[in-house]
Amino acid sequence: MQFKRSSGILLHPTSIPTFYGIGDFGKSARFIIDFLVQTDQTIWQVLPLCPTGYGNSPYASYSAFAGNYFLIDPDTLVDENLLTHEEVRKHQHSYGTRVDYQKAISIKEELLKKAYSRFDSFASNELKQEFIDFCVENTSWLDDYSLFVAAFEHHGKQVWTNWDEDLKKRNPQALIAWKKKLSTQIGYHQWLQFEFHRQWSLLKTYANNHQIQIIGDIPIFVDHNSADVWSNPELFEIDATGERVLVSGVPPDYFSETGQLWGNPLYRWAIMEKQGFQWWIARFKQMLKLFDAIRVDHFRGFDAYWEVKATEKTAINGRWVKGPGKKLFNAIKAALGELPIIAEDLGVLTQQVIELRDHFDFPGMKILQFAFSDNAANSFLPHNYDHSNCVVYTGTHDNDTTLGWYQHATEHERHLAREYTRSDGHRINWELIRLGMMSIANQCIVPLQDYMNLGSEHRMNFPGYASDMWEWAYTPSMLDAIDKSQIKHLIQLSNRNTRESYSDSNLVHIDTI
Repeated sequence: MQFKRSSGILLHPTSIPTFYGIGDFGKSARFIIDFLVQTDQTIWQVLPLCPTGYGNSPYASYSAFAGNYFLIDPDTLVDENLLTHEEVRKHQHSYGTRVDYQKAISIKEELLKKAYSRFDSFASNELKQEFIDFCVENTSWLDDYSLFVAAFEHHGKQVWTNWDEDLKKRNPQALIAWKKKLSTQIGYHQWLQFEFHRQWSLLKTYANNHQIQIIGDIPIFVDHNSADVWSNPELFEIDATGERVLVSGVPPDYFSETGQLWGNPLYRWAIMEKQGFQWWIARFKQMLKLFDAIRVDHFRGFDAYWEVKATEKTAINGRWVKGPGKKLFNAIKAALGELPIIAEDLGVLTQQVIELRDHFDFPGMKILQFAFSDNAANSFLPHNYDHSNCVVYTGTHDNDTTLGWYQHATEHERHLAREYTRSDGHRINWELIRLGMMSIANQCIVPLQDYMNLGSEHRMNFPGYASDMWEWAYTPSMLDAIDKSQIKHLIQLSNRNTRESYSDSNLVHIDTI
């Protein structure tokens, strides 16, 4: 699918400043949309919005279908008469540039449980009916997910393979008994998903009404400790006890000398194919409800994936195994129609991966921080882009900030970057942004940190590191300091302004967040 020539930002909602320690879908998120409108941009790309597991990574989730309910805005719950101004005010604190997940989750859990306890008594009849409708419409994944999370909490947050044997193996009578036993917690988690999807839908509608498209993200794999693996064990490479047999990763690459051992259980693609890839069709259908387009993580894994035995300590001793390829995407396309997909095609690509990507006309990714490592033939240098159907980034969530990259790059890389941009490197963030904007790539997406010219301490993630990641947040003053006129100038100069005439009077002006 060809996308319009346009530009935007990469920013995960957890990084948005709020008074509750973690970003959410409230007024501050709408302020980001206003910022995009004011700078003539039309894209907001986010990371996966699913519930986060170990290390707070959005790529390690309890569910491929559910939403991260810690992104729910408490102030909206006040508007719904489920919380009071006094109750939320006592939890508010000042902004910072790091998310303190432990503190933020503690705050949100107290407020969310209090709000749910009042839902039956204080919610409007209209809201109650919306909740009922939501549960009915999403029963295919919501029933298993809500039971899984309730049972996970009941068992002291132990991995599902350590649960009661009958529940672990999904004995039908056991499922009935546990649903009755955990009915209160199940109802609570169903309501959390309802509120998440309701608030996200309102935010996405605000974005779309202001001509902003939201690009989401689908991780290729799911976590072992997830509702998906527990409820569909036949689809994953696990043994009779539920333990992993074959797991995911990538061989040694730019990021790691020993590769990356992700540890997700691999799919049993043959069984998925016999089932008509129904699990994948349902997953894409759900994601296309949430987003206007989707970045598919580790796209090359659909052509061939790195298989590692679960007993290995690193990803070195693995092997490439053929993936489902065209059969999967043909099935999804037949069920859902045209697929607005961006293929994350980074790493060492084979001709077969390129052929798979191009067969469906999926745009690939170009990362400018990778462009200066060798010579003028580097495929990430803009003069080597062989077509416009691609998305150019200064960097991604897995990269350092552009300023941090430049400060830690080799002298060869810095010299080539200066030569190529005809600059002294003093404003390297703007030099790479300009390169991306002026390239033939249909879309140019810039991590918000690069518009802010921030250093390595503001990096979002470092692949292979399990702690202290995913914590970056900005403050309102950092957003205010961005040179909006410079962005608008580059967008006009590079013909990326696809926005129709729009009046500032349509925006929600927020003086204080």
